[in-house]
Amino acid sequence: MADLNVLYDEAEKLKDDGKVQEAIAKHLEILGMDDSFTLAHHALAVAYGKVGDHESAVKHGERACQLEPNDPFSFTAMSVTYQRAFAGTRNPEYIHLAEHAMAKAHALQGQNW
Repeated sequence: MADLNVLYDEAEKLKDDGKVQEAIAKHLEILGMDDSFTLAHHALAVAYGKVGDHESAVKHGERACQLEPNDPFSFTAMSVTYQRAFAGTRNPEYIHLAEHAMAKAHALQGQNW
């Protein structure tokens, strides 16, 4: 079986080279092998946002938060994903979700200090 970290690095190289769709495919390949590989979910949240598929971006960002419910970064990243979804769709629900995710990140950070 392929090393997931190697595949992740390959996907990030594709993204860096501007091959966002190919990067998405590589990250989906990773998740096909291990749906709990959180970095791939984070990367897909960003990549799908770049191509305007905000529904998929939100889905993967939320999955990352489910996988790491005590990680402030996951919720900070989720807030950014919701903000980008709002910018792309103008759906005000995304702003409320962004605020909630940021509040969760701040609460988690307070617990870790």
